[in-house]
Amino acid sequence: MKNILVIGSTGQIGSELTMELRKRYGGDHVVAGYIVGAEPKGDLLESGPSARTNVTDRQSLEMAVKEFHIDTIYNLAALLSVVAESRPSMAWKIGIDGLWNVLEVAREYGCAVFTPSSIGSFGLETPHVMTPQDTIQRPRTMYGITKVTTELLSDYYFLKYGVDTRAVRFPGIISNVTPPGGGTTDYAVDIYYSAVKGEKFVCPIKEGTLMDMMYMPDALHAAITLMEADSSRLVHRNAFNIASMSFAPETIYAEIKKHVPTFEMVYEVDPLKQAIADSWPDCMDDSCARREWDWKPQYDLASMTVDMLEKLRARLGK
Repeated sequence: MKNILVIGSTGQIGSELTMELRKRYGGDHVVAGYIVGAEPKGDLLESGPSARTNVTDRQSLEMAVKEFHIDTIYNLAALLSVVAESRPSMAWKIGIDGLWNVLEVAREYGCAVFTPSSIGSFGLETPHVMTPQDTIQRPRTMYGITKVTTELLSDYYFLKYGVDTRAVRFPGIISNVTPPGGGTTDYAVDIYYSAVKGEKFVCPIKEGTLMDMMYMPDALHAAITLMEADSSRLVHRNAFNIASMSFAPETIYAEIKKHVPTFEMVYEVDPLKQAIADSWPDCMDDSCARREWDWKPQYDLASMTVDMLEKLRARLGK
């Protein structure tokens, strides 16, 4: 990667990915793509170039790619799972019509493309324990439908046009920097904020609900190292299962209580979030990613909890 465009650079993953890429490749070589109303601010604005890049506006993509001589695109434009259910037409417009524009521009200008998929691409019929890399995918949410389509469309552009498309299936992402914004796994971020603030946590997911999760540093590492990987080794391009930890609400609660003994949690289950969570895997088999591009996470629940609490206490002055 020489010149990189991050579409969705002000979002949950994009804001941290852009800064990490600038550390590795230099600020001038990583462009922060944004939409009107979500412009870069602070370090994100000052540490490198930015450009308006709305995936539903192909011309804005072309202008950025040509101006900055882009060879790699990280396409992170999407609505999160809960939001997508309330705005299904917008979820499709951004996730699929927008992806089509990105892939067409990549085909014309010779760019590699990373467009993440998700554990949401699976469904109730999918094996939930050690979910295989290649298995049935029949999601029943618009979010999941767009993710399966993302995988298939990205494969199509690689096989038909030779566009270097690559992707991972992200689990729930836990960040100490960017607050969550409408995802089913958001509770696993919110719970840390409640613990640090000394508040009782109201959990929207019922006890015993297992879901794959990942700490943001590992998610960034996966997104970067996959794009840096030797193309000739890749068999499963779109998209790789990647796993780090799997836990239920009571498990993360117990881990936090080791450090915050007075912390309390109660359950008020959100039916929509619970239905989505029940359709997702308990844990994924990521052996293909480990074999094909040496994927390996650095954090487990215990080490993530220590780091999350430390970082949030510092940020919130607790």
